[in-house]
Order: sequence, then structure tokens, then C-alpha cells
Amino acid sequence: MLVLLRLSLYVVLALHATVALAQPADTATQVVRGTVVDAITSTPIVGATVSVLKGGAVVRGAYTDARGAFAIRRVPLGRYTVRVTAVGREPYRADNVLVSAGKEVVLPITIEESFVAANAVVVTYDRSSDATITNSDMATVSARTFNVEDTKRYAGSLGDPSRMAQNFAGVVGANDSRNDIVVRGNSPAGMLWQMEGMNIPNPNHFGALATTGGPVSTLNNNLLAKSDFFTSAFPANYGNAVAGVFDLRMRNGNDQKLEYLAQIGFNGVELGVEGPLGGGASFLVNYRYSTLTVFSELGLDVGTGGAVPNYQDVNLRFNVPTSNEGVLTVFATGGKSDVAFLGNELDTTLANFYGDPDRNIRVDYLTGWAGIRYDHRLSENTAASITVGASGTMDRFFGDSLDVVTGVPYNDQDGLFSVQTLSSVGNIRHKFSNVTSLTTGYLVDVKSFGLRNRDNLGLPTEKINVDIDGTSTLTQVYSMLRHRLSEELTLVGGLRGQHSSLGNALAIEPRVGLTWLLGSGVSMSAGYGLHSQQQALVSYHVQTPVNGLPTFTNANLGFTRSHHTVVGFDVLPTDAWRFRIEGYYQHLFDVPVTQSPSSYSALNAGTDFAPDFTDSLVNVGTGRNLGIEFTAEHFFRDGFYALATVSVFDSKYRGSDGIERNTAFNTNYVANLLVGKEVQLSESSVLALNIRLSTTGGRLLTPIDVEASALRREAVFDQDRAFSERQTPYFRTDVKLGYRVDLGGSTIEFSVDLQNVTNAQNVFLQRYQPRTNSIATEFQQGFFPVPTFRWTW
Repeated sequence: MLVLLRLSLYVVLALHATVALAQPADTATQVVRGTVVDAITSTPIVGATVSVLKGGAVVRGAYTDARGAFAIRRVPLGRYTVRVTAVGREPYRADNVLVSAGKEVVLPITIEESFVAANAVVVTYDRSSDATITNSDMATVSARTFNVEDTKRYAGSLGDPSRMAQNFAGVVGANDSRNDIVVRGNSPAGMLWQMEGMNIPNPNHFGALATTGGPVSTLNNNLLAKSDFFTSAFPANYGNAVAGVFDLRMRNGNDQKLEYLAQIGFNGVELGVEGPLGGGASFLVNYRYSTLTVFSELGLDVGTGGAVPNYQDVNLRFNVPTSNEGVLTVFATGGKSDVAFLGNELDTTLANFYGDPDRNIRVDYLTGWAGIRYDHRLSENTAASITVGASGTMDRFFGDSLDVVTGVPYNDQDGLFSVQTLSSVGNIRHKFSNVTSLTTGYLVDVKSFGLRNRDNLGLPTEKINVDIDGTSTLTQVYSMLRHRLSEELTLVGGLRGQHSSLGNALAIEPRVGLTWLLGSGVSMSAGYGLHSQQQALVSYHVQTPVNGLPTFTNANLGFTRSHHTVVGFDVLPTDAWRFRIEGYYQHLFDVPVTQSPSSYSALNAGTDFAPDFTDSLVNVGTGRNLGIEFTAEHFFRDGFYALATVSVFDSKYRGSDGIERNTAFNTNYVANLLVGKEVQLSESSVLALNIRLSTTGGRLLTPIDVEASALRREAVFDQDRAFSERQTPYFRTDVKLGYRVDLGGSTIEFSVDLQNVTNAQNVFLQRYQPRTNSIATEFQQGFFPVPTFRWTW
């Protein structure tokens, strides 16, 4: 990685030397343009006033035309506030809009009708000026938005939405080397990922079946638009999840001019292009290839021993207006990754070496999705959307044991999990009046799969964990009504149904949310939801030998179910500060546990690369999560931002032995502090400093039984004491330095993210070593500098 750092510095110095030859900064301008449409029906808003402001003063402005489009030309470079006002509409405000030389600013803006739809705008609270406003107008609690600027700005985020979300209240990173997230004490397996409203599989390289995380994301933050993140009691259009939701959107490409991107950093070497296709249509394509693979092929030491992670991905989007009332969108993402951990090549003197010195492990992983979405405005008050798509994953695994004396490998494990999904998603949105709207929709996912896994190959103890081909269908329907009872009070109610062909499970789930504006900048919110999630696909098909024949003892498993209750208060004393406190209680029931008494619970699964092959499960387990969260946030103003979050929580479960225990994720607390400052060095260059401090309670581990492990020559855990050994608290400091310069018609950005800058030793896990009959403690990521170079033109 130091090679990458030096290379990036040389490139930046060479390019910065051309600043004197660039277009004078005082003549450099850019275009700010976009569209303004109704938030529910996407009807164009004609005659809206769009203003670009600096320090409260209007710099330039424009009116929207018959298509709701606007264009503000010759805007000087810098950061601005964009404000939109229209008769009978709530005002819109977007702060810190960056106008740079390398890329036009294109803003898709949605605005709502004001409560009093008269000849003037009458509101007591400008919801759209809240920096945490979500795309979904049905969200009332435990929700916030993020955009590409957030993923780029926060220290330690690496341009990854999951890593960025670890800074939000109630969210904990499960592992430094992966981006799994623990939401309010829930397993990462309880997360739902959507892209453009379609359910998608694990969106990460080196992922695994039944997991939602991985070391590197296939999602490219350069292509993401404003997206939503939910941590509890989410609206009725989201289902099959008990923890949280990432509802992602991709932005449209520039429909008027070609633009290019080149970037090199932790996530890879990438190239991107976007531009017009004619008639208002646009395209957006980005390809990325593993940086470490490039350096390894050049013969350079990349600091990971022989385990070089190879990966590549492509993201694309096409947006084609079909008429004044319709838009056709095509989107796709595909990723391929592989890595080999060879035990004989490990340096076991390192505290955080990669792999197991007694095994070889080879992994290949494919993930991807594609969809076609058509949005059509049926009338001024009604709009509909339908999406058809496909997605899939392929996870191939080979494992070798190494002879303790000779080191000779012999293959004793293999696995292949292949899943393909055909999806259809649709909804219709109708606005009865300026205060009442209804959204009704459906989601259908049909899976075809092949699941195979064997252990102890060639030995008397050889075991087939799963060996099956099959299909399954998950059907979801929902309806949501939003009604503004008064200027101060908004009620959202919803009902959804969910059926899975696996286990023939059926669930009916009510959802309700309330927002009450108590005064200027002060609001209270409350929400409740019943949520259900089907089990991991492999769990239903685990084989148990009975009289020499395979038996599927988990075939009739039902949904894990969960009651979510949330109450919160928000205070916005100024347009720069926001304070929020939220308390929650979650009761989980019908959780899979073993038929015979044990400490096992499915609530603890989902953070490892290996699938869970526990058999003979029944839906009688329970769990609970309760906590309180505090957020203090200074929105990005005058080059400064700050975010402080503190969460105190308790996460417990009961297995079939009836004993209440800590879940694997019960760290009890998490606190984050982020601050950042941009300093204008000249009219065309900016220096940025971002700092992140994070601490959580210590990880909970299950102790290893050394004597039993010595007899079996593999780790044997004392399951009666599951998650009983708490390690020392986790602490990490990240510092990110950034530099941005506008050079004529292009923008160059360089940053270096100094992760774990104090090199704190945070415990990750304990591993049994049969060669020495001892327990080794492995630590999480040490000091790790991550440079990034980005050029747009």
C-alpha cells in the first residue's frame, strides 16, 4: 500500500505543477441544472424559482420550464446552497452543493405540496432543509439519508456505504476487515439491500451465502445518488428483514455532455464515462480493477503475503425518457473476486496475519444484478412503476488440510453455492389531495439454486452438509397511507403480507408511524412495526443422515419475527445544528434454535465467510434488543462539519436450553466522533482534514476447550459458555487528509486515509493451533494508510 501512496503523491505533484497554466480561477465557471418534480407523482413543477446562494445572497437563478427543467449557467466554482420555491409547494433547500470544474452539477429535485395549498407557501417546518431527509416520504423514525459526498468525506469510510453507516447512531462494525454492520444488536444477516427498489444479493466482493458483508464493496460511490438507510420500524414497502435496510439509488449520467473519471485507491483502479444518448437520454458506465492485483503483477509486495485479493466490477445505468409521461431505466452491477490463503506461506509472527497456518483456502465469488424499470405518470395525481430484473451469486470454496509434519496439503473440503433470482417489483402512487397519499405495491423473487458442501473428504467421517437443486418463491404485497392531520401532525400507516414457499411461511405485518411538530425546529416521532425474515437459503436444505438416508430436518422452518417500537425527539435550533435522541425496544420471536437443549440461536449467525449447517432446528427461540441513542450533528457549513453519536444498548437471546445470554453482538455501547474542515487555499484549491474517533465495548467470544481441541486436533468451543468472554474495549482513530484543485475544465482530488493511526491492538478472535496445542489471539486491522487519487473532466 505504501507503493500506491508514493505513486499517487508523484502523480498529484506533477499535475499540481500545471496549476499556473490552467484557466484563471476567477473566470472558471460551471453549470448547475436539473429538474423539479412532485415528490409523489413525478409531475413536473412549472415556474418554480431555483436560486444559487452564497452566504445567504442570491448569486444566480432560473425558472423551471414545462418539463420542470432548469439550467443556471456561469456559476463560479465553490460551495453553494440551492433553494427552490413554488406556489403551493414546500420549499426545497440543498446545502453544500459543490460546483467544480471537472463535472456539471445535475440535481434531481422533488418537492411536496404545502399543507395549505393556496396562493402562497405556508409551512411551519421546512422538512427538505433537514440534511437527514429521506427519499421515502413514508419514513417517520430511525431513518436517514446519505450521498456520495458523505462516503467520500468521512475518515475510514473508503467510499463504502456500509463503512460510512458505521458512524450513525446504533450501528457497529462487526469486523475491520469486512463491512458487515450490526444494527441495534442484530446480526448483519438481518439486513436488506435494495437497488432501485429491487431486492439484491450481497453487494460485496468475497461475500458468502447468507451474509450481507465483505471486504470490498461492488457498489461504486461515484455512481450513487442520494439513498436511504433505516435502522428500525421501517415503512411497509420494506420486508424480509429484521435489522435494517439500505435503499440505494444510482444517479443518471449527464444528458448534455460527455464527462470522464479516473481514480486509483483502495477500491481499485477505475475508469468511468457518462454522457448523452440524445433526446434527453443518458448513460453512465464505470469499470474497476483490483489495485493490489495490478501491483502484484508488477512484482511489488502489497503487504498481504501470498494472499492477493483479485477482484473487478462494473456498474452501469441508462436513462431514457420515452415520452412526457414515461422514463425507462436500465441498471446493472457485476462483480468477480477470488483469493487463495496458503497456510505454508503465512508469516505467523504477525499479530494480524491472513489465513490459517494449518490450511489452504481458495475462494471464488461472483455477484451481480440487472434490472429494467419503467416509470409512468398516469395523471397529474397518479404515477406507477414496474421493474423486472435478475440477480445471482456463485460461491465456490476449496479447503486443504496441511500435514502437521510435512506440510503436504490434502483436499478435505469443497463447496459450491449457486443462486439465481428473477424479480418483479411494482407500485402505484396516488395523491388524493395535498395532505393524503397512498402507495400500493408488490415484490416477487423466484430463486433457482444449487447448493453443495462436503467436509472431511476421503475420510471415514466424510459428511455431506447439503446437496440439492431447487426453486423457491418469496411474494410480498403492501399498502401505505400518509395523511397530514394538521400542519403539525403526520400519520403513516401500512400493512404488508409476505409468503415464502420455503416452509410455506405466511406473515401479515402492520406498520405505523407518527411525526408531531411541537414547535419551531422541534419534533417528536414514534413508530411501530411487525417484521419477518425467512431463514438463510442453505438452512432449509441442510442434510441429516437418518438410517443412511438424507433427511431435511429444517425444511419446515418459518420466519424469524420481530416487534419494533421506537420513540424519538429531534431539535434543530439553527439551520446548522441538529440534536436527536431515540429509544427503542425490539422483541424477536420464532427464532430458529436446536430441538435438543443448547446455546445455539440463529440470531448469532451471519458474520463469517462459512455458512451455518446446524440441523434439527425449530422456531421457538427468542431475543430482545433495547437501547437509547444520541446524535449531535453540525451540518457542513462554511467548510466545517461535526457528527457525534452515542449508543447504549443491551442485546440478549435464549436458546433451546432456556438460558438468557449475550448475543455475539452485545458490545453494550458504541461512540463515534467525526469532525472535518475544508480550508480554501486559493480560488481554485482546497485542503481538507477529517478525523474520526470510534470506541465500542469489547467483543464477546466463546472460550475454546483446549483439552477437547487437542484430542480432535481442531478448535472445540465450550458452547455452554457461549459469548461469555468479553475482550478489551475497541478503540480506533482515523485521520484523512485531502486536497482538491480545479484545473481549467477538470478537477483533481487526492486524499490519504490514515486508518487506525495509533495502531491500536483490537482483539478480533482466538484461534486454536494444533501444531503447538495453544490458543493464538488475532487482532483487527493495524495502522493502514489508504491513498486515493481522483480526476474528473
